[in-house]
Amino acid sequence: MPEFHRKIERNTMGFALAIILVASIGGLVEIAPLFTIDETVEAAPDMRVYTPLELAGRNIYIREGCYACHSQMIRTLRDEVERYGPYSLAVESKYDHPMLWGSKRTGPDLARLGEKYSDAWHVAHLINPRDVVPESVMPRYGWLQRNLLRTDDAGQHLAAQRAVGVPYTDEMIANASADLYGQANPDSNQAAGVTLRYGSATNIRAFNGKPGDLTEMDALVAYLQILGRLTDAAHPQAATTEE
Repeated sequence: MPEFHRKIERNTMGFALAIILVASIGGLVEIAPLFTIDETVEAAPDMRVYTPLELAGRNIYIREGCYACHSQMIRTLRDEVERYGPYSLAVESKYDHPMLWGSKRTGPDLARLGEKYSDAWHVAHLINPRDVVPESVMPRYGWLQRNLLRTDDAGQHLAAQRAVGVPYTDEMIANASADLYGQANPDSNQAAGVTLRYGSATNIRAFNGKPGDLTEMDALVAYLQILGRLTDAAHPQAATTEE
């Protein structure tokens, strides 16, 4: 074997071809499954897109590095399903760019977090995690309650998502800033437009507990409350698993 290595390393062209061959095998293993992607990803007719407020919250979640301690992918292992809920389906991340599956769990998996706790719980938890989970090692994010949320670039964020395949309409993009405000202020004139464009099941309320304000806390809590609830596709398989 050492003699073989010595020969191939002295042959520049042969060595280059060997590298290309090995790299091609690895590339084929990664690319081949994409040819059957339509059969792999489950159908979810009820799948909806993130609202501008939820998308803004997702951006804050990424900005603050939350994905470094929380995964968003429940495996098919029994103990994970019993602890977190139905295992994650590929279709549930259909509109996630970038995806946030992760593998690090300093904190619990968040794939089924939506509506598990109240908005007030999330606000208290983000301001000081130890107030609701004494053993928590999570850092504080109290400034989110004070930081006003930027709204003027909401349409640009939706347009960027559409460029990678998320089906935002021209109307959604044009009204993104108004919808951003309306979702967190149910008594405002803009609230009705959110329901019209994103559906009657959309959460419309003052997520930070302060109607009239629009803060980064509103956005992050709105995002956390929709995790695992963009589609009900996982629930039929949960019933099958229980049987």
